[in-house]
Amino acid sequence: MFLQRVGNRGIRLGTVFDRAAARHPASPVYLDHDLDIAPELGRRVTLTELADLIDDFAARLWASQVRPGSHVVIHKSDSFDISLLAYSVARVGGVPVLLSPKLDGATVARLLGRLSRPTLLTDAAKLEEALPSEVFDLTERVLVATGEFPGATALAGLAGVERVAPVTMPQDRPALITHTSGTTGLPKLAVQTGITIQARCRPQSVLLAPVGRHEPIAVHVSFVHSRMISGAALFALRGHPMIILRDDEPEHVAKLFARIPPGVIESHPNTLLSWEVLADHPAKPLAKVRCFSNTFDAIHPRTVDTLLGASERSLPFFAQTYGQSETGAIAARTYTRHRRSGADGRCVGRTFPGMTEVRVVSRDGRPVTKDSPGHIEVRSGGQIVTYFGERERFKGQFSPDGWWRMGDLGYRGRWGCLHLLDREVDEIPGINSTLDLEDKLFTRLPELLEVIIVPGGDSAPVPVVCTRDDRPLDLARWKRAVAGLPTLAPPVQRRLDELPHTATTKVKRLELARELATAEEA
Repeated sequence: MFLQRVGNRGIRLGTVFDRAAARHPASPVYLDHDLDIAPELGRRVTLTELADLIDDFAARLWASQVRPGSHVVIHKSDSFDISLLAYSVARVGGVPVLLSPKLDGATVARLLGRLSRPTLLTDAAKLEEALPSEVFDLTERVLVATGEFPGATALAGLAGVERVAPVTMPQDRPALITHTSGTTGLPKLAVQTGITIQARCRPQSVLLAPVGRHEPIAVHVSFVHSRMISGAALFALRGHPMIILRDDEPEHVAKLFARIPPGVIESHPNTLLSWEVLADHPAKPLAKVRCFSNTFDAIHPRTVDTLLGASERSLPFFAQTYGQSETGAIAARTYTRHRRSGADGRCVGRTFPGMTEVRVVSRDGRPVTKDSPGHIEVRSGGQIVTYFGERERFKGQFSPDGWWRMGDLGYRGRWGCLHLLDREVDEIPGINSTLDLEDKLFTRLPELLEVIIVPGGDSAPVPVVCTRDDRPLDLARWKRAVAGLPTLAPPVQRRLDELPHTATTKVKRLELARELATAEEA
């Protein structure tokens, strides 16, 4: 981890875009939507314009009495300006707390209560349609980025206030709070410092090393994800043209990529899976991609194979990373056209030497193997410093000798690669790896858009499937596909939008299992 500490002075979030604009003033940022807080800027802006916008709203926040050390919860309608407002909060020394637009009002209220009267930065639409009135009692003040609402201060009314000098806080202090996916309950509030954010950028820089700085980077990542904040900072400072997407609908993406071809694409695994259809699109939207990259969740081999096959570059590669919100990237592996077919999707690669470490600890005293997986534990300079308001819960995630337990099960292969088999909470007796089983079904049935295997109570595990265009599942093909696999219950077909998802498009497996059990009892 010493390479994450050497020369690490912290990311200094509030001035990232100033520094990036000073190096690359005309570097473009393409948007697939208008910014709610500045629609007049249009959909092609420069780093200089974004730096000025961040400065402008930092001044408005200062005029609204946001001061150094203040917690400012940003929960507004989905737009890239969520991330930009986080930089504005940091510019006046505040601590941005990013809550997904997909969270329901009751969950937002509970998290506000945990933060002890923060400032809430939202918009009129959220206050009118989603948030309960109690948010006014739970906060010091309520600001609206767009629109007006009784009892809230409209930032639009503060346009033109005097600009203020940036406040750079000590980089070992809290600089950003994001929330975990909430797949197992109420999301946890993960606290990062300027130093830990900077440490997370270094493994990502390693993955980008083969990519020229002229290559446009297309990003479809939740605007409240920690990766969005560190990634946008890294890409801007390197001078990459950026393509920022809010909408991941394949035809929309195809038109944008045909007009502005990306050299790098980064997104959540489920989004990349839905973009498999772009491989056969007549506009060839993926033809110029040099590097595909996923955020920290498992990626299916079929998706890797399909996307690499769509690139017309001579040496495209797929960079798969393994990690979580609490740690940043821990391990990675790359696929090329020559190392993709038949690849083991459960292998998530090796650690970043000098930056991250991993070990797998036996659960029962037996040697850790594929058939007897252990707990995956890691160490990283990008580790969060606490869960806000849940210090004991945070401390409970560490082993006695200081390793962070990921909550995953796996093993090390013969050559040292880390293999991820399951989340601990998703383990199903009698199945060695639900993720591996799902990989096999994806490969055998190209029509599947999603397949999730959940416990079946007292019966066999239940596969929940979604198909492209919601076409009825061919049960004869399904029967052939499951031949030789562990016994499964008959498949349950759902539309993709019927499944419970996190802010990063992961299916909430435990909630889905409860829904199926409730439906069966009824």
